[in-house]
Amino acid sequence: MIRLVSYAIIVLALAWGFSWLADRPGEMMILWQGQRIEMSLLVAAAFIVGILALGLFLWWLVRLVWTSPQAASRYFRARKRDRGYQALSTGLIAAGAGNALLASKMAERTRGLLSADQEPLIHLLEAQAALIKGDHDAARRKFEAMSEDPETRELGLRGLFMEAKRAGADEAAEHYATQAVERAPYLPWASQAVLEYRTRAGDYDRAIDLLEKQRASNSAGGRDTAREKAVLLTARAQARLDADPKKARDDAMQALKYAPALVPAAIVAARAWFREDNVRRGSAVLEQLWKLEPHPEIAETYVRAARADTALDRLKRAERLESLKPDNPVGLAATARAALEARQFDKAREKAQAALKRDPREGILLLLAEIEEAETGDQARIRHYLAAALRAPRDPAWVADGIVSELWQPISPVTGELGAFVWKPPYEGGEDALPLLEDLPPPVPPAPPEERLAEKTVDVAPRSVSAPAEAPAEPRPNKPEPRQEKGTDPAVVPFFGHAPDDPGVRKGAAPVVAEKKRKPLF
Repeated sequence: MIRLVSYAIIVLALAWGFSWLADRPGEMMILWQGQRIEMSLLVAAAFIVGILALGLFLWWLVRLVWTSPQAASRYFRARKRDRGYQALSTGLIAAGAGNALLASKMAERTRGLLSADQEPLIHLLEAQAALIKGDHDAARRKFEAMSEDPETRELGLRGLFMEAKRAGADEAAEHYATQAVERAPYLPWASQAVLEYRTRAGDYDRAIDLLEKQRASNSAGGRDTAREKAVLLTARAQARLDADPKKARDDAMQALKYAPALVPAAIVAARAWFREDNVRRGSAVLEQLWKLEPHPEIAETYVRAARADTALDRLKRAERLESLKPDNPVGLAATARAALEARQFDKAREKAQAALKRDPREGILLLLAEIEEAETGDQARIRHYLAAALRAPRDPAWVADGIVSELWQPISPVTGELGAFVWKPPYEGGEDALPLLEDLPPPVPPAPPEERLAEKTVDVAPRSVSAPAEAPAEPRPNKPEPRQEKGTDPAVVPFFGHAPDDPGVRKGAAPVVAEKKRKPLF
């Protein structure tokens, strides 16, 4: 563009000069070696311009002839370079497509057309071709050569890191990732790998320092560094809880500033307060998070805040926690559990059934089975709750990448992602989980021991001596005959919809008179 404007300016200047001379005519005379030359001023100007143009042309022609060998050399070199880059491009595409034969062929052609010192991508093409062919030793040698070149050092270290990961050499992979972080801390893969290794090793101090460097250099790659720091602080607080509760409490409280809904951080902070005999501050931390997200672990920690509390004290604390967020199934279940420990079965059953209506899950059904076993011992109802629990949706747990853990962990054991564990159901149960759990009749309390002993007594009717001998009975299969109960209360309806397996003996039922003694079933 600049050259075009320059040409236009020169042409306009010449045109203006000739028009100016044409408007001002004159004569020009030259005496040179006895010769007299006369011409007009316009002709003289045109003659001078022609001489200058001829001189420029001759200079261009001489320069072209003089530099023709170098020009020819540059032409052939450029043509060779273009062919090399075309082969390199074809080889990289073939390597990406998995065509090992074509990639190797293009690598050899590129090596003959281009110099590896001038084009480091040749090493990459050769390494990729070796990987496709399965020659990992050759690929590793190429990556090592690339790691020694300043231009390809980062690429070589990444290749060595991936090869070490493939071979299962975690120490070597950590070494290469650490080298990459030291020389290029802005690399996301290297910093993430080192962060994962340090977290797995429990070196939370260095992991937090590395995360701070990532945040300062804006090399986190779009990750939520605030939550990751909260996760690391929580993990360090868990590790310090037994040895130094005060530092553990400080780390957990700082983690809650970065992630206010992080349940493990609140639990660690509360336990640290409890170990310092400050139940009020620890309970305040749990209550604040309970209002945001009710969690079973929060309820368990809150109810058992003081070791010297009795079962009634724990029940009162559970009821207080439930009142902070009424009609919540987690709070109702916690109160039912505390009431069961306090032997208040009516309240335990009431709270558990209320929680079951709001969130019918496996844990609540098992809790109802425990209540029945502790109060009545009614095996039919217990089996019913256990059978329903098998079909009910599973209770939430800490899940990350398909791994279910009873305890929270800071890092995923599969991908190494920080904060991957979330509280959710591992998998959903069947849709027809609770077909017969509504409107159950009240449980039947167990009979007194005296009545149980009386009901076990069996009266055998005496046979008359004068009675005529009966005809020999026909042989019957050896299986127990159904017993006839007298005085059964007709108002009682089995809650299964059919007779339970072992309904037991109800109060007021008449003793059964057996015709003859039967053999035991087992």
